[in-house]
Amino acid sequence: MSENKTSNDAGPAGSSAGTHAGEPCRSGADSAASGVSQDGAQQRPAAASTAGAASQANRTAPPEAAVQASAPGPKASASERASTDAPSSASNVEPLYPPQARRDDTRESAQDATVRAKAPPSVDAKTSLAENLEAATEAEAAIAGTQTVIEEPATVSPAPKGFTPEISTAADFGALNPPQMPPHQQQAGAQAQHAYMKQSDSAWSVFGSVITARARQIFDRAGQRMTQRTLRIGVSARIFHPEPGAKGLRGKTLQYLEESIAHWVMSRDVLVFMIPTVGHQGMLHTSNIRLRDYAKHLDGLLLQGGADVSPQSYEEVTTRPEWPGDRVRDMYELELLHEFIESGKPVLGVCRGCQLINVAFGGTLYGDIATDVPTAGIHVNEQYDQHRHSIRFPDGSTLVNMFPNQRDALVNSIHHQAVRTLGRDLNIEAVSAEDGIIEAVRYRKAPFVVGVQWHPEFHRAGGDELLDCTPLLDTFLRVARETRF
Repeated sequence: MSENKTSNDAGPAGSSAGTHAGEPCRSGADSAASGVSQDGAQQRPAAASTAGAASQANRTAPPEAAVQASAPGPKASASERASTDAPSSASNVEPLYPPQARRDDTRESAQDATVRAKAPPSVDAKTSLAENLEAATEAEAAIAGTQTVIEEPATVSPAPKGFTPEISTAADFGALNPPQMPPHQQQAGAQAQHAYMKQSDSAWSVFGSVITARARQIFDRAGQRMTQRTLRIGVSARIFHPEPGAKGLRGKTLQYLEESIAHWVMSRDVLVFMIPTVGHQGMLHTSNIRLRDYAKHLDGLLLQGGADVSPQSYEEVTTRPEWPGDRVRDMYELELLHEFIESGKPVLGVCRGCQLINVAFGGTLYGDIATDVPTAGIHVNEQYDQHRHSIRFPDGSTLVNMFPNQRDALVNSIHHQAVRTLGRDLNIEAVSAEDGIIEAVRYRKAPFVVGVQWHPEFHRAGGDELLDCTPLLDTFLRVARETRF
């Protein structure tokens, strides 16, 4: 009875007959479950090889022979005759993703086992019920095992013939694929280097170059700020001493400067500062400021004209009581001159300033030219700055370079004192053309320490009559700029 039923179930209703036949159905489920749980991936290659062999046979045999070869024989098992998936109807293309195929087959087997477990019991219901439950349990275990297998890294099937590996191979997004290095760098094993860098450049050499460039930039900016800073020229103060018994300003000590001297210096766009005295005697408010502080922060010194130099300053006796000179101002300006020379700053003396430079280096003066040199010409009169006389520049004078193509010039003259004995390390720069009285001196051991007996601030710039003393001022300021650091 079992054989007749099996031969009748070979048609499309095989699945229904398989459900009512208990033993053959169990055997199919057992074989499906055991094929996944026990053999695992071992049965799958065998099935693949069987499918490959059948595909090869189908390609070489005629269609009728292929159908007969794929049909189950009389000795086939009940499960093979009951299966509707004949080998001839199966796909000959091997799946590209084997884990997915294994998962689908296992899920189908589990579903079949579950359906069979839920089916109504047959004749041997008592016997097959436990077996169906056992088959369902094994199918669930197979699903769990298949999920574990799926978590393993997927293997990529070889590329079919006729396709490039880039197209057929599945992309591996988990792998790190850096770009390939040029051949010369792969051979040397060197790291990527910018084309503008030298082969000898190292991290330390590049770091040193960066620091050097940055330091040069900082120093350049600092140098520009210092060189472009406006010059600051200090002018010594004239001193007005209080008159005995006078009230108001006449009873006070005043320090001031003549307007023309300040405007003359300011005409070259520099700042002018009057330097006050810093004596401590009689001061209501003491200070630690000294004249050396002015010499440190100013760029040059201009000694303006004014009262006579006291004969006590060059160790002479006063010949005329009405010309005692200003001993207080002498001491103040001599200290100021000494501090600027020590600081290497330029000094320009005007009238009295020229005489003071000579006294500072040990020279002496004529207390009164008309008295001491009766044959001398007139160097001062009631016309004040309108009085003039000629001067000339002797050989070796630096004024020749300042006033090219000029050996004689016309200047104003407002002085009754003059240089008598020349101080040490001083050169004569100009003399009076009429009587030979010294009109200008220069200290040889300093960049610029020059004194002129006339008042250049009273000469109009660009004038045709009097000597244009702008070159003298420009030379003084140029040295001040060069020596202020």
